[in-house]
Amino acid sequence: MGAAVSRAIRNFNLENRAEREISKMKPSPAPRHPSTKRLLREQMSLHPDIEEEVVRKDDRLLSLLKDVYVDSKDPAFSMQVKDAEMQREPKEFRLPKGNHFDMNIASIPKGKISIVEALTLLNNHKLYPQTWTAEKIAEEYQLEQKDVNSLLKYFVTFEVKIFPPEDKKAIQSK
Repeated sequence: MGAAVSRAIRNFNLENRAEREISKMKPSPAPRHPSTKRLLREQMSLHPDIEEEVVRKDDRLLSLLKDVYVDSKDPAFSMQVKDAEMQREPKEFRLPKGNHFDMNIASIPKGKISIVEALTLLNNHKLYPQTWTAEKIAEEYQLEQKDVNSLLKYFVTFEVKIFPPEDKKAIQSK
C-alpha cells in the first residue's frame, strides 16, 4: 500500500514537471564577488570587443573539430577470460560415496564434497571419533587436511533431544 502511495506522489504531474525542467534556460552562473564584478565592468569598458569575441563562434575551430575522428575499440580481453573460465572444468573427478546415487550427481570435483557426504562424514566423526579421524576423512573424500579440520571444528550435525517431563502435572498429548 505504501509503495502505491509513494509512486502516485512521485508520478503526480510528471509530464508538466518534466516539460518545465526541459524548457528551463541554462543554469545561471554563481554570483560573482563584488570586486570581480567591478574588474569585469572596467575591462569590458576598456575593451568592448572582448564580449563580441566570447560570444562569436570560430569557424576555423569548428572545422578542426569536425575533422576530429575518435575510433574507440573495447579490448576483447575480458570476453576471452570469461569464455575461458566457462570452458575450464576441474580436471579430476570422483564418484560420490555412500548410498545416495539416486541423486543427479554424476561426479564430484576432487577437493569438494556433496551435502549428503558432508552430513555423513560429520555424523561418522561424531559417533566414531577414533575411527573417523580428520586424516582418514581427508584421505577418503580426497580433501585437504586444513579444510577437514575446519569442517570438524565449526560444523556439527543437527541433534534432536527429547527430554521427558519431570513434572507429573505436565499436559499429556491426546
